[in-house]
Amino acid sequence: MISAQTATPPATSDRRIRSFSEIPSPHQVLAEFPLGPRRAERVARDRSEIADILAGRDNRLLVVVGPCSVHDPAAALDYASRLVRIADELRDKLKIVMRVYFEKPRTTIGWKGLINDPDMDGTFDVRRGLRLARQLLLDIVDIGLPVGCEFLEPTSPQYIADAVAWGAIGARTTESQVHRQLASGLSMPVGFKNGTDGNIQVAVDGVKAAAAQHVFFGMDDLGRGALVSTAGNEECHVILRGGTDGPNCDAESIDATAAKLAAAGLPARVVIDCSHANSGKDHVRQAEVAAEIAQLVRDGSPISGVMLESFLVGGAQAPEARPLTYGQSVTDKCMDWPTTESVLRELAR
Repeated sequence: MISAQTATPPATSDRRIRSFSEIPSPHQVLAEFPLGPRRAERVARDRSEIADILAGRDNRLLVVVGPCSVHDPAAALDYASRLVRIADELRDKLKIVMRVYFEKPRTTIGWKGLINDPDMDGTFDVRRGLRLARQLLLDIVDIGLPVGCEFLEPTSPQYIADAVAWGAIGARTTESQVHRQLASGLSMPVGFKNGTDGNIQVAVDGVKAAAAQHVFFGMDDLGRGALVSTAGNEECHVILRGGTDGPNCDAESIDATAAKLAAAGLPARVVIDCSHANSGKDHVRQAEVAAEIAQLVRDGSPISGVMLESFLVGGAQAPEARPLTYGQSVTDKCMDWPTTESVLRELAR
């Protein structure tokens, strides 16, 4: 009989962890794929222009447009090569930012994005995903477009944020203290979406919290655990994306949001997401919403910008589909390229 003194104690840590796998540090990845001075100047200039639009110092409309999520870097570059031409053509009216989302928050389960599972087969080759994502950002900056990303994992910005001109905190994480702290230290303007239920106040609270200084647990460029102290980010804004009760892209909702921001001592910076609940996730309806927003802009509504989900081919396909349709979303349904071009021209008019 084994005595109580010599018995092996039960394990109390990592009981549900299958394994730990080392990944490269941010310093390693940034050294492999350096931003360089020319790209850095471009990113800094784009960030400054976006901040001026949000502050009302630049009367152009901010337009964040691109795939719901990037799963094929080649198709994303194809899209970027088309987008940059119209971005240059309409640059006096619109500041066009390409939506390049690598991380997808899921309501339950599903494909989590290019960084997490670049081969979409459950192999979760994050090492490859990080490198693919960073190289793609550098390529798009080289094409001449500013990049917008949603930040989900609290440490992933260390690998890519220096190349990003505009950031977003999604509807599922806008109420998260971790993400509000993260936004307080990011170097670009950041939008907070209203909650999935349509709650706008949580986004307003997110903007206010991100403007404050914070101290929290994080990681440095060498991958070491660190205590992070931030100065606060005063270039944040609200993104209206609708909710379970329906759209919130009408003049009344926009005015109510501006009033909530004013009550919190914040400037009335509002961006409208023409997709998600504002279009009932109908990619055809999304173009109609954009036209409605264009009319509100004409009428003087306090709208700083719009977001559009768009790719080369309209609609969406399942991530497990084989063969995959080139240039079609594997997450939310997107407008096709011809429709996108038409919508951008309407917004410029």
